[in-house]
Amino acid sequence: MVNIFDVEADKLIRKMKEELKKIEQIKPPVWSKFVKTGVMNSRPPQEDDFWFTRTAAIMRQLYKLDKPLGVQRLRTKYGGKEQNRIKPAHYKKGSGKIIRTIMQQLEAAGFIKKIIINKHAGRVLTPKGKSFVNKNALAVVKS
Repeated sequence: MVNIFDVEADKLIRKMKEELKKIEQIKPPVWSKFVKTGVMNSRPPQEDDFWFTRTAAIMRQLYKLDKPLGVQRLRTKYGGKEQNRIKPAHYKKGSGKIIRTIMQQLEAAGFIKKIIINKHAGRVLTPKGKSFVNKNALAVVKS
Protein backbone atom coordinates (compact mmCIF):
# COMPACT_ATOMS: atom_id res chain seq x y z
CA MET A 1 0.00 0.00 0.00
CA VAL A 2 1.36 3.39 -0.99
CA ASN A 3 1.21 6.19 1.57
CA ILE A 4 2.60 9.72 1.99
CA PHE A 5 6.03 8.51 3.07
CA ASP A 6 6.60 7.00 -0.40
CA VAL A 7 6.10 10.24 -2.36
CA GLU A 8 7.59 13.73 -2.34
CA ALA A 9 5.65 16.21 -0.23
CA ASP A 10 5.36 18.95 -2.86
CA LYS A 11 4.02 16.57 -5.53
CA LEU A 12 1.50 15.11 -3.11
CA ILE A 13 0.31 18.55 -1.99
CA ARG A 14 -0.08 19.70 -5.61
CA LYS A 15 -2.13 16.59 -6.46
CA MET A 16 -4.29 16.91 -3.35
CA LYS A 17 -4.82 20.60 -4.09
CA GLU A 18 -6.35 19.77 -7.47
CA GLU A 19 -8.63 17.13 -5.93
CA LEU A 20 -9.73 19.43 -3.09
CA LYS A 21 -10.92 22.00 -5.63
CA LYS A 22 -13.60 19.49 -6.69
CA ILE A 23 -15.10 19.20 -3.19
CA GLU A 24 -17.92 21.67 -2.64
CA GLN A 25 -17.53 22.02 1.16
CA ILE A 26 -13.98 23.30 0.76
CA LYS A 27 -13.81 26.77 -0.73
CA PRO A 28 -11.96 29.92 0.26
CA PRO A 29 -14.01 32.52 2.11
CA VAL A 30 -14.32 36.00 0.64
CA TRP A 31 -11.95 37.48 3.23
CA SER A 32 -9.13 35.04 2.35
CA LYS A 33 -7.92 37.27 -0.51
CA PHE A 34 -7.20 40.14 1.88
CA VAL A 35 -5.69 38.58 5.01
CA LYS A 36 -2.08 37.81 5.81
CA THR A 37 -1.08 34.33 6.89
CA GLY A 38 0.57 35.70 10.02
CA VAL A 39 1.91 38.86 11.64
CA MET A 40 5.38 38.13 10.26
CA ASN A 41 4.20 38.70 6.68
CA SER A 42 3.75 42.09 5.13
CA ARG A 43 1.29 41.04 2.40
CA PRO A 44 -1.39 38.40 1.77
CA PRO A 45 -0.45 35.34 -0.33
CA GLN A 46 -0.16 36.05 -4.05
CA GLU A 47 -1.22 32.54 -5.12
CA ASP A 48 -4.77 32.27 -6.46
CA ASP A 49 -5.30 28.82 -4.98
CA PHE A 50 -3.46 29.37 -1.70
CA TRP A 51 -6.43 28.11 0.32
CA PHE A 52 -6.33 24.68 -1.30
CA THR A 53 -2.55 24.42 -0.94
CA ARG A 54 -2.75 25.15 2.79
CA THR A 55 -5.66 22.69 3.16
CA ALA A 56 -3.66 19.93 1.47
CA ALA A 57 -0.63 20.71 3.65
CA ILE A 58 -2.74 20.55 6.82
CA MET A 59 -4.19 17.19 5.75
CA ARG A 60 -0.67 15.91 5.14
CA GLN A 61 0.41 17.04 8.62
CA LEU A 62 -2.58 15.31 10.22
CA TYR A 63 -1.74 12.09 8.36
CA LYS A 64 1.96 12.30 9.12
CA LEU A 65 1.65 12.85 12.87
CA ASP A 66 -1.25 10.40 13.34
CA LYS A 67 -2.26 11.91 16.69
CA PRO A 68 -4.70 14.66 17.70
CA LEU A 69 -3.53 17.99 16.35
CA GLY A 70 -4.93 21.37 17.34
CA VAL A 71 -4.94 24.85 15.89
CA GLN A 72 -2.18 26.09 18.21
CA ARG A 73 0.29 23.43 17.11
CA LEU A 74 -0.44 24.18 13.46
CA ARG A 75 -0.04 27.93 14.12
CA THR A 76 3.46 27.13 15.34
CA LYS A 77 4.11 24.98 12.27
CA TYR A 78 3.03 27.71 9.83
CA GLY A 79 4.69 30.59 11.67
CA GLY A 80 7.96 32.32 10.83
CA LYS A 81 10.41 35.08 11.62
CA GLU A 82 9.19 38.63 11.92
CA GLN A 83 11.84 41.04 10.63
CA ASN A 84 12.08 44.12 12.84
CA ARG A 85 14.31 46.35 10.71
CA ILE A 86 17.18 47.12 13.08
CA LYS A 87 16.09 44.91 15.98
CA PRO A 88 16.72 41.14 15.92
CA ALA A 89 14.09 38.95 14.29
CA HIS A 90 11.66 37.04 16.51
CA TYR A 91 9.53 33.99 15.81
CA LYS A 92 5.79 34.62 15.44
CA LYS A 93 2.94 32.15 15.06
CA GLY A 94 0.82 31.91 11.91
CA SER A 95 -2.82 32.94 11.55
CA GLY A 96 -5.20 30.87 13.64
CA LYS A 97 -8.34 32.00 11.81
CA ILE A 98 -7.15 30.53 8.50
CA ILE A 99 -6.20 27.20 10.07
CA ARG A 100 -9.39 27.02 12.15
CA THR A 101 -11.61 27.73 9.14
CA ILE A 102 -9.80 25.12 7.02
CA MET A 103 -10.21 22.53 9.77
CA GLN A 104 -13.92 23.34 10.08
CA GLN A 105 -14.33 22.89 6.32
CA LEU A 106 -12.46 19.57 6.43
CA GLU A 107 -14.72 18.50 9.30
CA ALA A 108 -17.82 19.41 7.29
CA ALA A 109 -16.48 17.38 4.36
CA GLY A 110 -15.96 14.37 6.65
CA PHE A 111 -12.17 14.22 6.31
CA ILE A 112 -11.34 14.97 9.95
CA LYS A 113 -13.08 14.66 13.30
CA LYS A 114 -12.61 16.24 16.70
CA ILE A 115 -11.58 14.01 19.59
CA ILE A 116 -10.72 14.59 23.25
CA ILE A 117 -7.95 12.65 24.99
CA ASN A 118 -7.08 13.40 28.62
CA LYS A 119 -8.84 16.79 28.59
CA HIS A 120 -6.93 17.82 25.44
CA ALA A 121 -8.93 18.31 22.26
CA GLY A 122 -7.55 17.89 18.77
CA ARG A 123 -8.49 16.71 15.32
CA VAL A 124 -7.50 13.51 13.53
CA LEU A 125 -8.13 12.15 10.06
CA THR A 126 -11.15 9.92 9.61
CA PRO A 127 -10.88 6.75 7.50
CA LYS A 128 -12.36 8.79 4.63
CA GLY A 129 -9.59 11.39 5.04
CA LYS A 130 -6.84 8.75 5.19
CA SER A 131 -8.27 7.10 2.10
CA PHE A 132 -8.29 10.45 0.27
CA VAL A 133 -4.62 11.07 1.11
CA ASN A 134 -3.60 7.50 0.19
CA LYS A 135 -5.44 7.64 -3.15
CA ASN A 136 -3.64 10.85 -4.04
CA ALA A 137 -0.30 9.37 -2.99
CA LEU A 138 -0.98 6.39 -5.25
CA ALA A 139 -1.88 8.71 -8.12
CA VAL A 140 1.41 10.58 -7.66
CA VAL A 141 3.38 7.31 -7.73
CA LYS A 142 1.58 6.16 -10.89
CA SER A 143 2.22 9.43 -12.74
